Amino acid sequence: MAKKAVATFAAKAGAKSMVKCIRMDKSPKTGAYVFTEQLVETAQAKDFFNKK
Repeated sequence: MAKKAVATFAAKAGAKSMVKCIRMDKSPKTGAYVFTEQLVETAQAKDFFNKK
C-alpha cells in the first residue's frame, strides 16, 4: 500500500515543490511546547516559520 500512496502523491502536479514544516510553539495556556506540522510550498516555508 505504501508504494501506491507514494505513486499517487508524485503524480499530482506540484507535489515535488511541497515540504513538511514542523514548528515548535509554546502554549500560552499550559506553557508546554506544542508541535505544529503543515505541508507548504517551498517558496512559503519561510513565511510558515515567521508566523506565530
